[in-house]
Amino acid sequence: MKRTSLGIFVFVLATTLLCSAQEQKFANLGDFKLVSGEVIKDCRVGYRTYGQMNADKSNVVVFPTWFGGTSEEIARYQVGPGKMADSASYYVIVMDSFANGVSSSPSNSTQQHGVAFPKVTIRDMVESQHEVLTKTLGLSHVHAVMGISMGGMQTFQWAVAYPDFMDLLIPIVGTPQQTSWDMLLWNSELDEIRSDPDYQNGNYKVSPPLKTVAHIHQLAMRTPHNRATEIAPADFGKFFSGQVWTRDANDTVRQLEAMLGQDLATQFGGSMERAAAAVKAPMLIVVATQDHMVNPIPAMKFAELRKAQLLKLEGDCGHSAPGCEIDLVRPAVAKFLEAGN
Repeated sequence: MKRTSLGIFVFVLATTLLCSAQEQKFANLGDFKLVSGEVIKDCRVGYRTYGQMNADKSNVVVFPTWFGGTSEEIARYQVGPGKMADSASYYVIVMDSFANGVSSSPSNSTQQHGVAFPKVTIRDMVESQHEVLTKTLGLSHVHAVMGISMGGMQTFQWAVAYPDFMDLLIPIVGTPQQTSWDMLLWNSELDEIRSDPDYQNGNYKVSPPLKTVAHIHQLAMRTPHNRATEIAPADFGKFFSGQVWTRDANDTVRQLEAMLGQDLATQFGGSMERAAAAVKAPMLIVVATQDHMVNPIPAMKFAELRKAQLLKLEGDCGHSAPGCEIDLVRPAVAKFLEAGN
């Protein structure tokens, strides 16, 4: 084979393998029983894989999705050579959480559509992911679980639900327990959805635009100082009108309810000390000290209880700090993952 032809062949092969890894995949779990005892019928969990698994399967990193996020979005921003989850070094499995419109959700369920879809918890999300990893992908252990925001909440849940399953844990701007501030935010968004006349008690034919929910969300996403200095008054109209909620309303409701129920202490008789003691894997806990969306206090307390590594992001980007301060976060995550090998 000529050198040019060989080069083309290798390029096509590499491209094919890369595209194959990036395809949306689904694991069919049948009728999946939730913590509440209810069942998701014909349950499906979406996932995407990136990178190459090594021979002893010791380089697997699990990355669950954030609030409203999809595996496609996580991969676009956080997965790749040199990114937060470095697919040049690790086999990254990005997992779609329940009610994100990809995995089983109110919007895509045929048997339990809309409000008929059962309430889910953060723990349910983790249980479904564990089943996919063990039964579909044949994994009994992974190198790390990491996630951002609601993905960070799932990472905390992984820590206590399956303490022997991973070498490392990296929750980023997540929380082991909702504070009254978090509850105020999530309940405000819930109430706004339910009071929207176009919501029709969840029995709408077309999901309402939920502009006010988008505005509430943006109020909490960054700090007042950041908004005041980053958006000039002359540009506010364009910014304000550009805020839209692209997620299905019932999907949003179920994920909001799941986050509101996040409290690791309830599984340990109300004791966060006991919850922290149940964790076995080393943790790198990343918080944004000016986070107005997921209050950092419970995560910082958990780090103290675990004597875990704590990375404080001090800038004024609030909940968006992992992106704004990526030059701090990325090397810290890379170092932590490498040290755990």
